Order: sequence, then C-alpha cells, then structure tokens
Amino acid sequence: MAQLNYIPVHFALFLILGVIFGSIFDFPIHTVFVFSLLNFLGLIFFFFKAEKSFHFPLGFFVFTATLFICIGILGMSLTKPKNQKDHYSHFLKGRNSSIIKIQKILKSNNYFLRMEAEVLQLDDLRTKGKILLQVERNKLPMEFQVDDIIFSSNEFSKVKGALNPYEFNYRNYLEKQNIYHQLVLKKEEFSLLKKKEKTLFGVAHSLREKINTELKTHDFSKDELSIYDAILLGQRQDISKENFEMYKNAGAIHILAVSGLHIGIILIILNFLFQPIERLKKGKMMKLVFVILFLWAYAFLVGLSASVIRAVTMFSAIAIGLVLNRPSGVKNSLVLSLFILLLWHPLFLFDVGFQLSYAAVFSIVWLQPFFSKLWKPKHKVVHYFWQLLTVSFAAQIGVLPLSLFYFHQFPGLFFVSSLMIIPVLGMLLGIGFLVAILALLDFLPKQLVYFYEILLKSMNKIVALISNQEAFLFEDISFSKILMVSAYLLLFFTMNFLQHKNIKNGFLFLSAVLFLQVSMLYERIKKQEKNEFVVFQETANSVFMHRKNEKVIVYENSKTLNRSISRPVKSYVLGNNLDISERKPIKNYFKSEKTTILIIDSLGIYHPLKIHPEMVILTQSPKINLDRLIKIIQPKIIIADGSNYKSYVNRWQKTCEKEQINFYDTSKMGAFVTNY
Repeated sequence: MAQLNYIPVHFALFLILGVIFGSIFDFPIHTVFVFSLLNFLGLIFFFFKAEKSFHFPLGFFVFTATLFICIGILGMSLTKPKNQKDHYSHFLKGRNSSIIKIQKILKSNNYFLRMEAEVLQLDDLRTKGKILLQVERNKLPMEFQVDDIIFSSNEFSKVKGALNPYEFNYRNYLEKQNIYHQLVLKKEEFSLLKKKEKTLFGVAHSLREKINTELKTHDFSKDELSIYDAILLGQRQDISKENFEMYKNAGAIHILAVSGLHIGIILIILNFLFQPIERLKKGKMMKLVFVILFLWAYAFLVGLSASVIRAVTMFSAIAIGLVLNRPSGVKNSLVLSLFILLLWHPLFLFDVGFQLSYAAVFSIVWLQPFFSKLWKPKHKVVHYFWQLLTVSFAAQIGVLPLSLFYFHQFPGLFFVSSLMIIPVLGMLLGIGFLVAILALLDFLPKQLVYFYEILLKSMNKIVALISNQEAFLFEDISFSKILMVSAYLLLFFTMNFLQHKNIKNGFLFLSAVLFLQVSMLYERIKKQEKNEFVVFQETANSVFMHRKNEKVIVYENSKTLNRSISRPVKSYVLGNNLDISERKPIKNYFKSEKTTILIIDSLGIYHPLKIHPEMVILTQSPKINLDRLIKIIQPKIIIADGSNYKSYVNRWQKTCEKEQINFYDTSKMGAFVTNY
C-alpha cells in the first residue's frame, strides 16, 4: 500500500479514469480544453498558496485529480476522427481517388493480403488516418513492402463488426488501433507509385527482410523461420495455425510475441554484457545509457510496434529503477512508464497486450519477493529454478483474471512451460541476436545457423509435448467483467493482508471476499431473468436457440447435430455462463405465450396453417412466392438467415419493402434476438 503514496500513482489513476470517461462519453473538445485550463490555473493558485506550508490544502488535490481526469478525456477526444480536421473520413464521398502508404504487414488469410496503411491523399486533399488494406492474393505478381505507395479509386468501406452476440468484434478491435475503414482491392484496381523516401518503419522492414533472406539461403526450414521471426523480430504473420494453437494450449503463447518477457531477458543479457563499464568513473550511468540505447535500437529493428514500444518503455523505466537501487525504484518507474504511455497514446489502455504486460510485470515485482521468501534452497541450481518458478507463478496470478475474461481458458501446465522454455528462450534470444548481426554483415556461418535451427526445433518439441497433455488444459471457462474486477480486488487485498497483517487490511480483505460473493450472486440472478429466441448468423447453415433462464436448447440441421457446437453458440453460452441443455433438429414452428414463429426450409411448405405466426424465418433458400406468403400469413417480420442464397435474400428484401413488411437479413444485420 505504500506505493499508493507515490504521487505519479495518483496521476496515473486519475488519468486512467479520464481515459475511461472519454471512451464512454462524447465530450465537446473545446469544453474539455477550457475546463483543463481552469483546473491548471486552480492548481497553480493552491501550489503557491501552500508554498510555505508543510502540507498541501484539500483544494490542491481536488484540482490535481480533476486536471488529470480532464487530460485523460482530452487525450481520448483527440484520437477521435471527428476532432481531427484533416482526417480522411471527413472527405469520403463514395468513390474517391486515394494515395495510401503501407505501414505494417499483417497476417494474411487464404484470400487476401492484409496490411495497415496511412491515407496520404484523398482526391486533391492531403489527409491522415489509418485504414485496413486488403488485396486479393490470387495471381498477384508482387509482394508488398513497408513504405510502398498505392494509388486506387476504389470505395472505402466499414469493417464488419461481430454478427453474433459475444463474438470477437474485429471492428471494435481495429477502432482501438485508430482504424475505422478498409480498402479492398483486386490486382487490376490499384497501381504502385514510386517511393519517395524510406521511413524508419521501411528501413526496419528492409533489415528484417535481409536477415530472413540470409537464413533462407542456408536452408532454414519454414516453420523454424516463422518462430524466429516471431520471438526475435516481432513478426508472427507467417506462423502456421497448427503451431499457434500448439503454443496457446501449452500456455506459451506469450513466447510468440515480442513483449515484456523478451525485453526483460534482453535487459538481463545487456546488463551482463555491459557490467565491466561499471568499473569506470560514472560507469553506472554510462551503462544505463548504453542499455537504454540498445533496447530502443532493438525496438526499431522489430518495427516499433505498439507492444514493443510498451515493453521497451516499461523496461527502460525498470533499468532506471535498478540504477537508483531503491526497493521502491522499480515499482515507481513502472508507474511512471504507464503514465507516460497513456499520456502519449490513451488507446493503449484498451489494448489486451498492454493490460497483460503491465499486469504480469507489476505482479512479478510485487508478488515474486513474497513467494521467493517461502523457501530458500541452498543449492544454486535448485535456487535458480525456484526463482524461475516463483516468477512464473507471480506473473500467472497477475494475468489470470484477464486471461479468463478474454480467452476463457487456463493452461494447467503453465509452470512446466516456464521451467522448460524460458531457459531455452534466453539462449534463443542471445544467439538469435548474434545470428541477426552476422546476417546483416553478410558473415553468417552455416554451422551457427544449423545449431540455431536445432535449438528452435527443440523448443517446438517441448511445446508440442506440453500441448498434447489435454487433460491439463481447462477450456470454455466463463468469466465476466465484474468477476474479473472482483478477482483483482481479492488478489490485491489478500496479498496486502498477508504482507501486512493488521485490522484495517483484514477488513479490506473480508470486504473483497464479500464483493466477490455478491458479484457471483448477481451473475446467478442475471442468468435467471432471460427468455429469448436467437437466430444465429452462420454462413450456409441454420442454427437457432431458445433460452429460458438457464435452460438452453439449440436447434440445428440434422446434418450438423453430431458435430461440435458451432462457434456462435459457443460464444453465446460462454458469454452468459450457461450450459447447453439439449440439441434438437429444427422444427417447423415455435410457439409461446408472446409470439409464434414459422420456419420455412428448402421444401417451401407453409400451408394449410392452423397457426398465425408473427415471425417467419426463411432457411435453406426455399423456392416460394413471397408475395403470396405475405397475403396468406401477414407476418410482422420476415427473417432470412445465413443459409440462403444472396440473390434470393435480395429479392425477398425488395418484396418486403414493396409490401411494407419488416425484413431482417442476418448476413448484414447480425443475429436476430427476440423475447420469446
């Protein structure tokens, strides 16, 4: 709790609060600016008033709090396109001619090459703002590079959001990266323009390409090269789906992204390499400068991605804290790095990687010393592995609530992964740097490449072995946002009580336990308050669900009943902490006290009718005369799910518009949910 008295902690907490407010509410930017200025003047007034006092008045702290809340709101407001006069979105008018520059190569799929790009010009206007660029890869004659400039006259479009409840929303994810539109191109719909000059991103990309080219000339295998690119060069777009799943199931997915773990190991290596400098006059400061310079040089090499900038900023602060040689130096430096990053880019707060990185490192710094004191092995080797184990446990405890909330799984053998992989990772990073440097100098020995490839294969075999222990992988764990907050409060106050046993901390611990119980009770009550019918959106398939409180019945085509649960249904039950009670074939109609629903499948049979349905669901592209159906049944709404041909759906929509009947197309509007 002593760290809460550190002033930047207060600043950071109020800044975070402001960023959250700014994301929820749409404040007028001029009003926020004026209010920030008034708070700043009030702060100065109270500062000079208290200049000769031994303590600051209450007004000083009030104005400090409101100022940093306003700064957070202002920072969030400035990221929004409507507050940026030259943002491209203000000038979109259907088909614009656009000039864009590629900034980052993303992971592609079977159909499209995907990149992040900056809009330099729209028609004759200079603009700014990022978009998602997707280029059809079929028979594409070239490969794109960072800093390539493209001309196109295609129309920008919105990225599709989630079409089913509780599914991953790619549109929201991109908006957190300041990307609001996409440009989809075929090979004949764009032209490459001559590059003007290389940016830092382009130079870094060229260096990475040179390293990859050198490794390929030494017959470096494709799988191992993709792992090398991920763990050392921060590029994981070429990792196969099988390898990605393997690392995820082993609890080692963090290995495949240059993050706090990698930068922490690199910091240890640099501290060791530059240790002799400490013998010089002012050697510690010189060493600190060299370490920080090398950390940022590495960040430049891997492309200055957001995750790398976060990690390097964080560990630069830790390096400063270590030089200060004070017990609280590292913790305070961490808070300061958090504060600086959120000032620079408030959207980092909503990035999962940012949250996991800081949760893990804060947990290590705070909890690992406590765990380490529980046992003090005398043997050096045992002591090393004990320290490694306590670091792993501390990090896992810190990220567990976030991991359960975002990923709904827990790898039970995470500690085995850490004990077996982290020592190998240290070697891989150390030797990997040597490989990269020699590759850039065109002096890469084949024997070193062969040895390095063996190390990578060994790590893959270890991961595969752990991943295959499926009994220790706990999946499909439902964990809501309120439970995540409750879990962190309980963790914080439990550890605080164990470290400082007194009545006050005991009361806070019991309050956290009570809050968790109330949260669980709230979740339980919430499950018993819904009675709804859902038509899920799934391409070329029909899936319906009737939920009455905690009872869930899924209706599917008879062909899919023996298969695993579809992803939309799985997301729904996980998001609501439910279990599927039954799986049944789709019926012709559903009837309740509130409504009656008629299902018309490929057979197109719907009369003679003894019921009068308010809703009609069309599935499997039935060949029907919709005008006649509307006259006979007179439904309030007609719903077409994802199993229908697009041409049929378009025709039905026109008919409904003519007859003034509500029409709902799940392929465009997402899952249909109604009270039942």
